[in-house]
Amino acid sequence: MTSISNRDYSTLFIPGSNTVYDNEKSRRKQSCWRSWNRLSSLQRSVTCLVLIFGTLFAIYLIPTLFKDFSNLEDIDSLSRKKQVAEEDFAPNEAVKEKNSVLEALHEVQRKAEEKEESERREESLKGEAPLGILVPPAMPDDQPIKFNGPENERQHAVVKAFKHSWVAYKKYAWGHDELKPVSKTFSEWFGVGLTLVDALDTMFIMDLKEEFNDAKGWVESSLNFDVNKDVNLFECTIRILGGLLSAYHLSKEPVFLEKAKDVADRMMPAFTSGSAVPYSDVNLKLRTAHAPRWGPDSSTSEISTIQLEFIDLSRLTGDPKYEEAVNRVTAHLHSLPKKDGLVPIFINANTGRFRNTATITLGARGDSYYEYLLKMWLQSGKRNNMVKDDYLEAVEGMKTHLMRESEPSKFMYFGEKLSGHSFSPKMDHLVCFMGGSLALGAHNGLPKEHLELGKRLTETCWKMYEKMPTGLAPEIVYFNAVPSAAEDIIVKPADAHNLERPETVESLFYLYRITGDKKYQDWGWKIFQSFQKYTRLPEGYSSIGNVRSASNPGIRNKMESFWLAETLKYLYLLLADDQEILPLNQWVFNTEAHPLPVRWS
Repeated sequence: MTSISNRDYSTLFIPGSNTVYDNEKSRRKQSCWRSWNRLSSLQRSVTCLVLIFGTLFAIYLIPTLFKDFSNLEDIDSLSRKKQVAEEDFAPNEAVKEKNSVLEALHEVQRKAEEKEESERREESLKGEAPLGILVPPAMPDDQPIKFNGPENERQHAVVKAFKHSWVAYKKYAWGHDELKPVSKTFSEWFGVGLTLVDALDTMFIMDLKEEFNDAKGWVESSLNFDVNKDVNLFECTIRILGGLLSAYHLSKEPVFLEKAKDVADRMMPAFTSGSAVPYSDVNLKLRTAHAPRWGPDSSTSEISTIQLEFIDLSRLTGDPKYEEAVNRVTAHLHSLPKKDGLVPIFINANTGRFRNTATITLGARGDSYYEYLLKMWLQSGKRNNMVKDDYLEAVEGMKTHLMRESEPSKFMYFGEKLSGHSFSPKMDHLVCFMGGSLALGAHNGLPKEHLELGKRLTETCWKMYEKMPTGLAPEIVYFNAVPSAAEDIIVKPADAHNLERPETVESLFYLYRITGDKKYQDWGWKIFQSFQKYTRLPEGYSSIGNVRSASNPGIRNKMESFWLAETLKYLYLLLADDQEILPLNQWVFNTEAHPLPVRWS
């Protein structure tokens, strides 16, 4: 080492190195080093200990001082600190110290996430819109929705059919569940004025003020849920709770929200099973719940088709208990193993498990599970990606396991997987909802091919009407798979009845709204004319027993509540000139055709 002096500064040159150190720049470092060398051994040891404990103090205690993180960027920063901490600890360092630091970081992140979730809930109750929280759409909350009534001859005809049904109901079944139009009397199912409540929003949409006000008066004075009778959780939710909520959203009449809360509170005991799966039956008076009388299992569609209504009620009342109850059901269903997104049609409320030997179908007991996956995503303002992903997976499963083409005409349909995993070419009329759901999903950004699938399925459903002598579809059909056969559609005698179901006209409504193709209106009008010809009676309308016989269709003496709540409503909306009535980006229809608002920020 050679030292070279020069007037007022010195440099240090190290042999074998190209580096020259400037003494002027390093003077402070040399001074600190000389000071350190003057310390005794004891002083040096004490100083080292202080530095070590100070460093540990900073590592352990400083993060705990920052209990709150105001946004996601703070949490990301915390994650980076965690990564640095993990990298800085070499394998031969003290493992306990490393684990303690990482645990502290995990705890801070957990608390930050809990605080953020709490703040979100508080903001949602104020009507604001933080990430992931749903708030009412941008429309006046205290003003009723304005409807102008029928616009054209076809709509006038549908309104006339509604009024004909309503006059008979009012005359022979007022305040009771269902009209029996042949015997001119009524039947009871739940004992809560089922047809009347189910039809409230249809009357409001059709601008039938007198009829609506009469029904509202009955709700105010006579609707009493203190009925010592078991009701089906699903049916009571979609028809009664859904009907009351929709009537409230459209009319802003407080009595409907009051009654909705009352009936929902009485149904809450259904969620007290031994699992996240609710019981299927509940007594409204006693507030007790149990599995169905026929066995231990609930239908999968029934326990997964209550979410829209209970979520909406929580948003209206500010009480989270309704939404939390159904969200537990949804999360549980999400966690269960499935067949490429497809589910068996039975599930046990005590164990929370599917009956794995049960049929997989888009028909009865399975249908609206898939419908509500899509509609929960839409209701959430497209924020609930868990249910969207489940829906997309299910559609792929449908294409793989259930989708087939008939012979000889190549009608596309969705069959069933039976308990032994064999395929059945059976399709319920209920499956016809899926054409509209596929189109609605594509309209909201899901794969474009879903629209084409929806079109093909809906055309098949139209053929189920067109090819029958009455022009009305049977309850169940089987599709032919033999190329040499003359007919694609086979109807068994036990399946030939028609209940005036809405699923096909529902899909026609969605497809017309989305594509603008007037053939869907024309198909719907032809279906309505067939209803007029074969199901209209002097007093109301009735389901029929045999769609294959135009001369003797067989009246069944029952007018279903969904005839007024769904079928006539969807026909009225399908045949409208104004495509802005209940726009699809603001409203989502529950499985009983009751419109509920989409919630977005």
